[in-house]
Amino acid sequence: MNIIKYPSKDSWESIVERPHLDVSQLNAIVEGVLEDVKKNGDAAVKEYELKFDKANLDSLAVTEEEINEAEKLVSQELIDAIKLAHSNIAKFHESQKFAGEKVETCKGVTCWQKSVAIQKVGLYIPGGTAPLFSTVLMLATPAKIAGCEEIVLCTPPNKEGKVNPAILVAARVAGVSKIFKAGGVQAIGAMAYGTESVPKVYKIFGPGNQYVMAAKQQVSLHDVAIDMPAGPSEVCVIADKNSNAQFVAADLLSQAEHGIDSQVLLISTSEEMLEKVQKEVEIQLNKLPRKEIAEKTLENSKLVLVHDSQEAIDLSNSYAPEHLILATDDYEELAEKVINAGSVFMGKYACESAGDYASGTNHTLPTHRYALEYNGVNLDSYNRKVTFQHLDEDGIRSIGNAVVCMAENEQLEAHANAMRLRVNAIKNS
Repeated sequence: MNIIKYPSKDSWESIVERPHLDVSQLNAIVEGVLEDVKKNGDAAVKEYELKFDKANLDSLAVTEEEINEAEKLVSQELIDAIKLAHSNIAKFHESQKFAGEKVETCKGVTCWQKSVAIQKVGLYIPGGTAPLFSTVLMLATPAKIAGCEEIVLCTPPNKEGKVNPAILVAARVAGVSKIFKAGGVQAIGAMAYGTESVPKVYKIFGPGNQYVMAAKQQVSLHDVAIDMPAGPSEVCVIADKNSNAQFVAADLLSQAEHGIDSQVLLISTSEEMLEKVQKEVEIQLNKLPRKEIAEKTLENSKLVLVHDSQEAIDLSNSYAPEHLILATDDYEELAEKVINAGSVFMGKYACESAGDYASGTNHTLPTHRYALEYNGVNLDSYNRKVTFQHLDEDGIRSIGNAVVCMAENEQLEAHANAMRLRVNAIKNS
């Protein structure tokens, strides 16, 4: 890990920069796969499943029998953990329900909003180096609470053509029944365009690798909405002299094991703490099954020494992390100053793992500095706000002349006439 001591503010841009890949060739590959899926449907998806996932599939759909079989393969302890997490996620997202109020903007003019669920949503669940059954809960739970009529889930199978059993159990707990064996770009294309088996959806949710992210962005240009643009996962930890070095190191490594293109950033006001954490990272790293992945990630990561907590939070806000852990004594004060972050973890016991799995908050969050302008997935992500208005005769008297005047001055005579007819009708009644 790279140690940077007291960097000047004009060097912050280089500190907050994420690892970049040359995506020109990647985008061309993605475009070709999407076009093939759009043209050839199920046949193309099956072809790419054989090519990329080494799975020779007769059918893309997961059967009820396969879900029943999966439940027998998952330990009761894990099933109980999944149910606990689902309960907490449901509680948190239930609290986000929108209650629109009617507002009389002036006499005779009433306006309001109604929250309406997106009818068809697609959920992408990665199943490569780590089968993310927790993401099933994070995406499907709010979709069910919102009232989405059709929830389609795509996830890659293994070489035997089987979906990870924990993913299927989580899907059943969260209430998803339309599950398909499709991963990567071909899954995104199937949900964006629709195939003989996979229904077309209106919005696609879910994380993935660079290819999946590129596919989501490409289909969002013309065919379907997406939750957010995103990249590899990341964490920023702010520590002081009293932080627990073991905890901090563990938090950095929990993010580093996601993938070699992830990034971790530690900002501290204590040089001694940086040194302690660096040593502790080396100790814990050697015990990890995914050591090689974490080691690669740490090459892209930084330890930054700053003068005080204000400089620490300023640098964090510039970095705009997906996950921000405030492992300091003054975490409440720092939390008030957070402007740019996907999800914030306060105090030494609030590890990122809690939010990733079972605290109740959503772990589908903006990465790659998109937290500057995007928020993470929440109940609103699955809804649209439809606006309503009602005008009676008093309403025409209140705003009619102003509408006619404004329309005339924008040289939109038909607009002016639509209101003018009503104004005259009331005058003559």
